[in-house]
Amino acid sequence: MERKKVAFYTLGCKLNFSETSTIARSFINEGFDRVSFSEHADVYVINTCSVTENADKRFKTIVKQAQKANPKAFVAAIGCYAQLKPQELADVNGVDLVLGATEKFKITDYLNDLTKNDMGEVHSCEIDEADFYVGSYSIGDRTRAFLKVQDGCDYKCTYCTIPLARGISRSDTMDNVLQNAKAISEQGIKEIVLTGVNIGDYGKGEFGNKKHEHTFLDLVTELDKVEGIERLRISSIEPNLLKNDTIDLVSKSRAFVPHFHIPLQSGSNDVLKKMKRRYMRELYVDRVAKVREVMPHACIGVDVIVGFPGETDAHFLETYNFLNELDVSYLHVFTYSERDNTEAANMEGVVPKKVRTKRSKMLRGLSVKKRRSFYESQIGTNRTVLFEGENKEGYIHGFTENYVKVKAPWDPALVNTLQQVTLTKIDEDGLVRFEFAEVCAN
Repeated sequence: MERKKVAFYTLGCKLNFSETSTIARSFINEGFDRVSFSEHADVYVINTCSVTENADKRFKTIVKQAQKANPKAFVAAIGCYAQLKPQELADVNGVDLVLGATEKFKITDYLNDLTKNDMGEVHSCEIDEADFYVGSYSIGDRTRAFLKVQDGCDYKCTYCTIPLARGISRSDTMDNVLQNAKAISEQGIKEIVLTGVNIGDYGKGEFGNKKHEHTFLDLVTELDKVEGIERLRISSIEPNLLKNDTIDLVSKSRAFVPHFHIPLQSGSNDVLKKMKRRYMRELYVDRVAKVREVMPHACIGVDVIVGFPGETDAHFLETYNFLNELDVSYLHVFTYSERDNTEAANMEGVVPKKVRTKRSKMLRGLSVKKRRSFYESQIGTNRTVLFEGENKEGYIHGFTENYVKVKAPWDPALVNTLQQVTLTKIDEDGLVRFEFAEVCAN
């Protein structure tokens, strides 16, 4: 009997990618073969995101793509958007099944009959029921894996739907994280990126309660000891949860790399208060200064939102000047968009879309300058590069430990190896060229 085929499409964050990977393994355990989304499959699973604008339009396009590949295929929607607006997704032509936050990891239980439904069937919970934890990790890319250590969030930021989509903050057990890390290293993967919704909150809600069994510092200390992992990277951590002892540990660490991604969201204290963030800009300055003190060569990325309700030109300029003067390496710029059931959606002082777009463009331009300046500061230094597996127009790309993107003529022997290099110059496309130093152990 021919094995059934399943294909996946993931929207959104690294956390979604780690969960898609785990769900895909459950299909393989049930006797399915995984194929690419553009191929003919019996089941198409779309892991949705609620953060990106036009999520519904994007979703409809992806469903059409699945139907084009196989009009008779069974189409399932999971993820954050499926939890927040299940009926909206179920009403999309071609969708057979929509699963909420607690059901997505049990998707294979819902697939006894792959006959297409006349109407999308919804199985979703009240988000208060999402109080258990499912560990996940992705191993699709042979050079790096995303390892989920935490889920949900207890913060009440006024623009954010993630607590509504993912529930309370809860964590994996230390033993399980370490076991997953070992399983990843046994696949020959050289780098693990730690992911979660609010990973600095790690330890809360282990075993379904609010007791802190371990802290984030305990977790990174133990992970640093796992043999076989060459690199560990912290994906994104709130400034108020990035403590000095964690920064110090990374600076002296065997495997953790000098790269921090620290959400700011606004450089104006007035706006931060309206967002209900848990810090003021002064704390952010202090965190950047601490990283620079112990790791001058570290890469520091920043999340920032433009066009939040009530953000005046003066507030925006405050943010622009704050970031311009701050010693950071690049920006991830998000244009504010209204989300149902959030406090900010009902706030006064709505910023016109054109103004939001203009501000976003200005900060993206600043990000290009920041990255260029950071790369220039690294020219002449010796770094270790982990090379990736794709041949991109005759070039192989890779990243240094401090997240400088490099390129070299394609050489399959370099794939998934760590090489000592000297950074020599910035190419026209903004990537960095290098010369080989001595070769690291692969």
